[in-house]
Amino acid sequence: MPLFEVAIACEVFGPERTDLADPWYDFRLCAEKPAGTRSEFGFLQHTRHGLDALAEARTVIVPALPYACVQSGLPVSPALVEALTAAASAGARVISLCTGAFALAAAGLLDGRRAATHWLYAGTLSMLHPQVRVDASVLYVDDGDVMTSAGRGAALDLCLHVVRKDLGAEVSNQVARRMVMPAHRTGGQAQYVDLSIPDTDDDSLGPLLQWAGTRLDQPLTVDALARRAGMSPRTFARRFHSAVGTTPLQWLLNQRLIRARRLLESTDLPIDQVAEHSGLGSAANLRRHFSLHLGVTPTGYRHTFRRDTRGATPA
Repeated sequence: MPLFEVAIACEVFGPERTDLADPWYDFRLCAEKPAGTRSEFGFLQHTRHGLDALAEARTVIVPALPYACVQSGLPVSPALVEALTAAASAGARVISLCTGAFALAAAGLLDGRRAATHWLYAGTLSMLHPQVRVDASVLYVDDGDVMTSAGRGAALDLCLHVVRKDLGAEVSNQVARRMVMPAHRTGGQAQYVDLSIPDTDDDSLGPLLQWAGTRLDQPLTVDALARRAGMSPRTFARRFHSAVGTTPLQWLLNQRLIRARRLLESTDLPIDQVAEHSGLGSAANLRRHFSLHLGVTPTGYRHTFRRDTRGATPA
């Protein structure tokens, strides 16, 4: 089986970090064969816990499956499918990283749901499980009791998102800092997760995006941005979409929503001031965009992410 996604889960949830949140996660590594699971490059992994431990879990994370399960069509282990089904029925939150989504799909946990997996295998997942709404364009999908991520780095994004959701933004930011990672990378269109906007490879736009990002509370038009970039509005719009993957106005809206979320998480500013400082104008406009893009009110969002993390019990 692949090592990378297993290592991500171990690194994010395994080390005791009671200085950040007490209690921290009670992390256990489980395997169908505890005496030894062979991984890529010849490593042999041992653990004290079998799949029966999933019956006591409040959160189950399934990392990437063996490549044979997604490349050669070998079935997912029936024992794993049974254990996942039982854990979900008992109320556990179930999370997949990369191709772990194939195991969740085999257990029927993704039926009728939107789900992410590595883009290389999204077509295969759709073919094998047509009842799953596979989205290959996002980093991860948070569907409440079931979460799925794309491959590699996106698995880390989802794990940090889980910490953020369980213990708050400040704890998640500290974990990311210790791992020398960005505090939060956007995922996909799901609750509390924004639209994924790729970083631009166009060096000529980098300074402009940085400049605009520090002036989100000011009026910014496409014409003004084009003048700043030294281009005609039409050329600027074309270059921007090619480099960033969306329109200038959509990028500005996403950045302002991110700013508003951070202000709600980290300050006690009234809602109208959050709207003003984020560039969304009025409290009514802020509420409208939060309802449209996040499915929650600004007050509800603040209540979720400003809770006291000392003594909090991880979900």
